[in-house]
Amino acid sequence: MTQPDDIRTLSDRFAFASYDSLEGVPVLAPSEVKASPRQRLVLTVRRLSPGISIAILVALSASWLADHYKAPVMLFALLLGMAVNFLGQDVRCRPGIDFASRQVLRVGVALLGARITLDQVQALGGVTLLIAAGGVVLTILAGWALARVMKLSDAFGVLTGGSVAICGASAAMAISSVLPASPTRERDTLLTVVGVTALSTLAMVIYPVIAAALGLTDHQTGVFLGATIHDVAQVVGAGYGVSKETGDTATIVKLFRVALLLPAILVIAFLFRAQGEAQAGGKRPPILPTFLVGFAALVGVNSTGMVPAELMEGVGSASRWFLVTAIAAVGAKTALGDLVHVGWRPVIMIVVETLGVMAWVLAAIALT
Repeated sequence: MTQPDDIRTLSDRFAFASYDSLEGVPVLAPSEVKASPRQRLVLTVRRLSPGISIAILVALSASWLADHYKAPVMLFALLLGMAVNFLGQDVRCRPGIDFASRQVLRVGVALLGARITLDQVQALGGVTLLIAAGGVVLTILAGWALARVMKLSDAFGVLTGGSVAICGASAAMAISSVLPASPTRERDTLLTVVGVTALSTLAMVIYPVIAAALGLTDHQTGVFLGATIHDVAQVVGAGYGVSKETGDTATIVKLFRVALLLPAILVIAFLFRAQGEAQAGGKRPPILPTFLVGFAALVGVNSTGMVPAELMEGVGSASRWFLVTAIAAVGAKTALGDLVHVGWRPVIMIVVETLGVMAWVLAAIALT
């Protein structure tokens, strides 16, 4: 079917446009605003569909491998995404991959709110909440301080500290989305995700052994696992591998840490707002990103108990799929060679942050 001249002209121009803006969709010049809204929608779908299709295919493959080999789906998504990096550099695929790594990510973070209720948080008690919240604050500050000592960027320190402190790969992706753009931001995000995912898997095996050696009760073990292990899946696996009480406690503590993603990102976005404004040519980024509003709204809706649990569980599952698709897109945008040049300092940072939050939680449990 032959395309109208105006659509063909717009399509040719879009093929060579830059798609590095945060929103992922370029603004049409006045001379290009000739197509109808329907025509522009068709052009947008055509432009984004190749890259989005690749990200979805990688996410499905990663999920299948994770289910069959009992390994973290995020890690598979990253590795498979990096394996198709050549497609991430293709002019036809790059727009959709950029869109998936930014906009799809934000939707996934917003939907995380469906997994949390205020009743779950209140049930933990004040002492447990202070232990978990203190660990989050101290770990982010430690990441910032370590970055200064090791002569790395403040943004990278906050990125690693936040991902270790809150919820691993999901937090890394969310924090990255509000940090100022830089040539190394996606590489740093990928390195952080790989690091926290690997350490989280290792912790799932080692931390229950440590808890048993220290003689912690089932409840104390649940607090320890939920307040230290990075990713939700590994917390669940470690907790219920000990006992039902440990698993229930660990899951709720972990979900409280996930809830702290909202205030943490608000503070981080505010602190780095000046840098973002300078890079955007004086245009101030929003203090409260839209996806965080969605996160808070879903927490509120889920807390009312008026929405069927099955529906909110479905929303939570959708969040996982969005995040896996986004991380697959990030992998497709990153070449393996980029990670070879980062050196040993970022790896040491993530390990020290992980050991630091573990030491804090064990000390706090011992004193309470």
